Amino acid sequence: METLLEVDGMTKSLGEGAARLVIIGGLSFSARAGEFVSVAGPSGCGKTTLLMCLAGLYAIDGGAVRFEGRAVTEPPPGISVVFQDYSRSLLPWKSNLDNVIFGMKRTGLAEADKRTRAGELLLAVGLQGYEGHYPWQVSGGMQQRVAIARGLAAQSRLLLLDEPLAAVDAQTRAELQDLLLDLARRFNQTCVLVTHDVDEAVYMADRVIVLTRRPTRVLAELEVELPKPRDQLATREHPTFLRLRHEVVTLIRSMRQNA
Repeated sequence: METLLEVDGMTKSLGEGAARLVIIGGLSFSARAGEFVSVAGPSGCGKTTLLMCLAGLYAIDGGAVRFEGRAVTEPPPGISVVFQDYSRSLLPWKSNLDNVIFGMKRTGLAEADKRTRAGELLLAVGLQGYEGHYPWQVSGGMQQRVAIARGLAAQSRLLLLDEPLAAVDAQTRAELQDLLLDLARRFNQTCVLVTHDVDEAVYMADRVIVLTRRPTRVLAELEVELPKPRDQLATREHPTFLRLRHEVVTLIRSMRQNA
């Protein structure tokens, strides 16, 4: 299987002089085409910083980030990001349809084709009939569906997800987890999900990467050999799910105790 994303000994610090703080220290992992990778770790370990580096939004200090074999030094075509704070990432003066179209700026599609694809994506995320509404006219869960549709609209190969479901209620979160898994399968999307929720990390992933405390490195990589499609009840009751959940929680807890 093609390796789409490679992170090799990446380092990243924030601040300058005496205030300089090393966030990521020699971190390495990869993601294969079509794979869903979850990233979990202690609070404050730099998960969002890592994602911004992968997206080319932060310059790294050392090591390398490669996408499709090429070094990432700026936001490259082929990578999209869905942020946690959908209320800020969506443009409130644009309709839901136009917000999705905004995600197609680099695709080279004709305007008519963009509108057609945007409508298809809003249908795919369950928002048919809300194309003309504005983000502030729909619920938080619906806004995040628009953000997901916009991420897919760029026709990217890699979708980076920065705790995208943290701000929605539990029922909506479960629905969006299943929606993301379905869309990743339908659009053959490679996904890297950053989440503080261990249950979510295991439920969503083909592989879970557990990070250390700062300066952050990879502590463990766990293959998730659970049946697909996933089911909110059956999967979470599966012995493999319970074992992996216990292992990830134990790893993260051990780092807190050794802090």
